[in-house]
Amino acid sequence: MRPAPPGAGDDAGPTSLRPGGRVRAAAGGGILLALPGAAFACALPPSVILTLPTDLYIAGAAITVGVTALMGAAAGRLPRLEARLLIERRILLPRDLTSYASFLVFLGLCLAGLLGVRDPMHNLMTLIFWTGVWVGLPLASLLLGNLWRPLNPWHAPVRIARALLGRTRAAGLSRLGHWPAVAGLFGFAWFMIVSLAPDDPAVLATAALGYWTAIFLAAVLEGEEWVEQGEFLTVFFGLVARVAPFWLETGGGRARLMAGWPGTQVLAMAPLAPSGIAFVTLALAVLSFDGLVGTFWWMALVGENPLEFTGRSAVVLDNTLGLAAAWAATAAAILGALAVGRRLAGRRGGFATGPVMLSFLAIAAGYHAAHYLVTLLTAGQYTLAALNDPLLRGDALLGLPAVYVSLGFLADRGAMGAIFLSQFAAILAAHLLAVLLALHLARRGGAGGGVPGVAHLPLTALMVGYTVMGLWLLSTARVS
Repeated sequence: MRPAPPGAGDDAGPTSLRPGGRVRAAAGGGILLALPGAAFACALPPSVILTLPTDLYIAGAAITVGVTALMGAAAGRLPRLEARLLIERRILLPRDLTSYASFLVFLGLCLAGLLGVRDPMHNLMTLIFWTGVWVGLPLASLLLGNLWRPLNPWHAPVRIARALLGRTRAAGLSRLGHWPAVAGLFGFAWFMIVSLAPDDPAVLATAALGYWTAIFLAAVLEGEEWVEQGEFLTVFFGLVARVAPFWLETGGGRARLMAGWPGTQVLAMAPLAPSGIAFVTLALAVLSFDGLVGTFWWMALVGENPLEFTGRSAVVLDNTLGLAAAWAATAAAILGALAVGRRLAGRRGGFATGPVMLSFLAIAAGYHAAHYLVTLLTAGQYTLAALNDPLLRGDALLGLPAVYVSLGFLADRGAMGAIFLSQFAAILAAHLLAVLLALHLARRGGAGGGVPGVAHLPLTALMVGYTVMGLWLLSTARVS
């Protein structure tokens, strides 16, 4: 579950700024952007991180990414990324079976959300979706490949419905590419970051049922394969799982467990079409804005006192515009860097956008892991407790003793230092992998070794900037 910021949804609180305060706050926000250390007076538990030399970590990571990119661009050869077979055996559980079971679990969770307790800390609908599906499953997929594919709750119901209706034709939705998934991801991001009560079990269950129904009807018209390109969760999990060092390949009733350097699967992907590029840039923007929206800098920019936050309803318009602006800025930065690189390359070729965009999947995967690590460690405890005793009767369905949730580690310097170092490692590793993938993909896309070194500078600068921004978002003062 994603805990809401203090005061979220409470619109009866004190006003944060007097008339004219938004102008002064915006000016103050500009100062804080230039001098982020000035905002490090946060007294919340995560402020333990602010006592670390985070500026040195950020500078070191930026230098490492920059030097690696320049050295890789100058090198005649790059490390080879190849897959190898570990195990092959027949498929034990058909996908139709696992998908239908997942659909039944989904219905059960929605019933829990609609009929169960409204406390998000004890309702399995909220806990399983936000902690399990949106946080835990992507993290596991970063290691073990696309775990969402067999759990997709649309595949089996759509196949059954099409068989009962005798429908074999498609409606032409496939011509839209990933654009339906782009719309779905933007709507989900708005619900998660901007809407008033994304943690409310009944609200979440209602939204989930409505979304499932819309995708189900579209897939019945087009075919179950359409979900792979038109449903945002399926597209997102499928993309970030390409970074995993282990993955399954299925076909002919056989499953093959493969292994390779992280990102090996990315090199085997076809170049992204415009709708795929839009999806990747939006995914990056959503993760970045979800980290930005709770910072003191953003609160000052929208005219809110972070220590007396008046509630989510006070910043609905600001956050909606901010989300759209974050997407526009992300797309402009990436596409602009690639365009400048092509211009600097001149007649000797440049960086083809479709192939090189695939390298940013590593950044999306790494930042997802780093950004939601604390959520996994905190809300994960509530999830474990709820699974062990879902009806609050003192049961122990998992065979565990009474689970006591402890958040004391948030105020422990050693624990928070270890957490930040883990986040630092995830961000740095993701960007170094993105650099390696970008070099591979650029050469494959026609850039080749003949591209002048200066043509690599815009993309290198962008990677360095992304590294700095990601680490700053994880270490700056925030209200949640």
